[in-house]
Amino acid sequence: MKFKVILFVPLLFLVLGCNDDFTNVTPLSEVSEESVWSDAGLASAAVTGIYNGLGAGGFGEQMMASLSDEAIFTHTGRGINTIMESRTNSNDVGWVDETHDWNFMYQYIRAANIAIEKMNEGTLENKELSDRLLGEALYLRAYYYHQLIRFYGGVALLDTPLALDSEFKIPRSSFEESVNFVVADCDAAFALLDGVSLDPGRTNAAAALALKSRILLYAASDLHDIEVASANSSVIAGYSNPELIAYTSGSQEERWNNARDAAKAAMDYVGTGYKFGLQAPVSAEEGEQNYSDIALSRNGGETDVIWERQYVQISGPGRQVGLFNGPNGYHNWAGNTPLQNLVDAYGMSDGSEFSWDDPEDSESPYLNRDPRFYATILYDGADWKPRPSDAAERDPANQIQTGKYEVILDSKVITHNGLDTREGPIENWNGTRTGYYFKKFINPDDDFVDQNEFQTIPWPFFRYTEMVLNYTEALLESGGDETEAKAWLNQIRFRAGMPAITSSGVDLMADYRNERLIELAYEAHRYHDARRWMIAPSTIGAKARIIEISGTLKPGASVATYKYDTSNYNYSYEPSEIDPGFENRLWLDKSYYTPIRNNELNANTALIQNPGYE
Repeated sequence: MKFKVILFVPLLFLVLGCNDDFTNVTPLSEVSEESVWSDAGLASAAVTGIYNGLGAGGFGEQMMASLSDEAIFTHTGRGINTIMESRTNSNDVGWVDETHDWNFMYQYIRAANIAIEKMNEGTLENKELSDRLLGEALYLRAYYYHQLIRFYGGVALLDTPLALDSEFKIPRSSFEESVNFVVADCDAAFALLDGVSLDPGRTNAAAALALKSRILLYAASDLHDIEVASANSSVIAGYSNPELIAYTSGSQEERWNNARDAAKAAMDYVGTGYKFGLQAPVSAEEGEQNYSDIALSRNGGETDVIWERQYVQISGPGRQVGLFNGPNGYHNWAGNTPLQNLVDAYGMSDGSEFSWDDPEDSESPYLNRDPRFYATILYDGADWKPRPSDAAERDPANQIQTGKYEVILDSKVITHNGLDTREGPIENWNGTRTGYYFKKFINPDDDFVDQNEFQTIPWPFFRYTEMVLNYTEALLESGGDETEAKAWLNQIRFRAGMPAITSSGVDLMADYRNERLIELAYEAHRYHDARRWMIAPSTIGAKARIIEISGTLKPGASVATYKYDTSNYNYSYEPSEIDPGFENRLWLDKSYYTPIRNNELNANTALIQNPGYE
């Protein structure tokens, strides 16, 4: 049995240069398995290969945000509509990113199991390196299992690599057993990685605690307490194998306590997040910059990120997030565009809620909003980078144009379609369907041309701020100290230039959930949060809302080249629903879980399907 490894060219020359008898050299494409796990370089390369299961992190062309009320995917035929319209079944599961695909994850779980088995055999003489590689492999196995668990529920737990002659009838373990497995791997990984310095992008001890915090938070949530979940869903209530998707015994309060303690342990181990500890809000300008710096990893050596997916300039996935999502008036593709649903969640800078029923809010909906709004969303009239050469003369102001505006040409008033609309003159197909583009994670530098250059901005798998939010939620759910919960929430808000939250009870929980939505926008949390809170029918299932914008010239104004200007224009903003012919969102409770594909069920006949798909 051969273990094929791709080696760097310098290593090839090194090996050949150290051997006089070239005829006795084993072909480097067919290194024996025993040689791999007894050689420090080859073993390290093999464990490094397990990281390939992370794919592009969250920076694929299709993003998890478009499976929630954060965004909608602009292009057709990608399987997202199948999910958002609740048309999924075991033959057509819709779009599934490889980073949570059943088959893809098990490939890398198997790779991790091989590494764990070999490291435990002690064939690598360097004990320090062996322990580190074992810690990395244990962590990655836990991470990949956690990915499956939060989409599918309990999974088939494998802790050793299957051989070709293995009996392939492995039942799903219970949800509780699956969670416990991940927690045990996290604990083991932490013990091995504690105090070990690893390169950015590799896992670390703090990441093991962060993963433990997340999986225990999910485990404590309503979706995974069978009594609560059944009361909220007849589909779940009628499922004949509830142990596969939820706890069927034990105390939910105790699980919240466990989640609280795990989050606090992660917080204490890391120490602090970026610009925590403020006693009052920073200015709005500084708040926007702080939030942007976290997203762009431009915080001067300090960081909020615990573990991230790194990218290099010249290759690798994820580097073209600007091309995938930027405005079509810049020759970008407008992939995952923000919904009005998300935009409306951003409060006013004074801490009050935004409301379309308020005349001032509806007249100027982008004025005096939460500073994080300006760091996350590109809206009509927002300043952006210089246009490409073929559009520069049409927009010398370099502003986003997602509306229709009057201009005067040849002494006549005509309606001009904005450069970043689907009807615009630059590219009349790759435009937003919602009236917005997203800005977070996109390199904002004027000399960065998104369609031709590649980003190195990392994808954040875990942030210290997520741990704080996890801790706050667990505190509130377990009947803990509201004063302490608000103190932590307000540190996040003060950093963003927002005033303190002062609510209590159910209002405080609502404020917390909105704060989590805003702070973690586009970071692949909302889809899972809405499901585990069991608010998906009113959030993920809500109709996708958009904005329609028009600018009419004021009496006496004469404009030939459009720019956003309230002295020349009266603007109207009309929120509406997206054309149902494009995407007609519908929530059915089977969508709380992803169906297991038929080919997996046929290959492993011991598997049991998820509720609503039997």
